[in-house]
Parts: sequence; C-alpha cells; structure tokens
Amino acid sequence: QVQLVESGGGLVQAGGSLSLSCAASGRTFSRYALGWFRQAPGKEGEFVTAISRSGGMTSYADTVKGRCTISRDNAKNTVYLQMHSLKPEDTAAYYCAATPRVEITRSITLYDYWGQGTQVTVSS
Repeated sequence: QVQLVESGGGLVQAGGSLSLSCAASGRTFSRYALGWFRQAPGKEGEFVTAISRSGGMTSYADTVKGRCTISRDNAKNTVYLQMHSLKPEDTAAYYCAATPRVEITRSITLYDYWGQGTQVTVSS
C-alpha cells in the first residue's frame, strides 16, 4: 500500500509558476507509475500528467503540454509537478495518484492510491 501526501499548492497570479510535490510512504515507490490529476469546482476530475516507474516515460494532457513538467525521485519517494505560464483555468485541487500498472495510463479509474489534494488558485 502507498500513502501519498501532496504539498506546494497556493495562490499565484496568471503567468506565474508553481511547483507541487507528492511524498509517498513505503519501500515500493519505484513499483508504481504516478499521475497528477486535478478537479475544479463543479467539474469532473481531469488527467494532467503521468510518469512511468523509472521516470523514463511521461504523458501530458494537451491542456498543460509545454507548461508542465512531471518528474520523480525514487530515492526520495517523491514525485514533482512543475507548472509555469499558469492560467486561471488551471485553478483546481491537484491530486497525485499511484498505480501498479507497468504502462502509463490517463484513466482515473486505474489509479489505486490517492493523496488528499492540494489547492492551486490562479488569479487573473
């Protein structure tokens, strides 16, 4: 089992940058592919980005491609999400999630473990 704790959210002006972190418990962190999802009020959860177990493969939603970078440090049991050129429409609660699947997946239903979320608010 994996426990995930996000941090780094906050309020930022449009065009600004923000970095999120997600720390995981357990000794099997490297056995999980990881993803970031977000959910805005009144909207369904949305895939943002994912990274493979080794970090060698990544995937990004078109809405954030070129503005976000996912990375992971398996030695520190941590996954990161760096965001820049933020827009008001990026405002949402951001969640990291883990799946034991070998391949990257964008499907929210295939992630077994979730953090509690961290709020990102982008002001115009």
